[in-house]
Amino acid sequence: MIAFLLLGALALVGAVVTVAARNAVHAALGLVGTLLSVAGLFASLSASFLAAVQVIVYAGAILVLFLFVIMLLNANQPVTGRDPVPFVRELAGIGGVILAGALAVIAFSYRDPQPLAQGTAALRGGTAGAVGETLLTRFLLPFEAVSVLLLVAIVGAVALVRRPAPQPDGVTDAEGVALPGELPERTAPEGGVRA
Repeated sequence: MIAFLLLGALALVGAVVTVAARNAVHAALGLVGTLLSVAGLFASLSASFLAAVQVIVYAGAILVLFLFVIMLLNANQPVTGRDPVPFVRELAGIGGVILAGALAVIAFSYRDPQPLAQGTAALRGGTAGAVGETLLTRFLLPFEAVSVLLLVAIVGAVALVRRPAPQPDGVTDAEGVALPGELPERTAPEGGVRA
């Protein structure tokens, strides 16, 4: 029980770091901590297959993909300035409150028709065949919803970190800039003739 509480607390701390970090790399490291803590929770519940999959697939492959996206888009600088999407903070706050309310309602009103002991016996020690059969029969909709959620998270990360390429000299494209080899256009002096 102590290991379960400790790993649960570490997962929560990693989740807070993931959401609150201003640097994308720090947020990804917080996500690594969360996923490894969840793997430890699976191991403490004698679900060794799920713990191994959590480490290999999520903490390994998907986090490497996230880090590639972060580095490819040069998003490792801290986020400053205005949000690229208008009203994103307000919408995120409203969505978070709605999600928290929905999870609270589900947590306090849901009654599993299958007793816990019967569900644990159906997993037969957490082998790959038993887990796959359970995921693709009884939990097919949540399983597919998680895959869509991960896809939306990647697309959202790409959309939020896209920035216009900075001009090295601070001159915008609207202003006239002479290319190498071109003569800048001269203006005529007061009352004079243009050369």
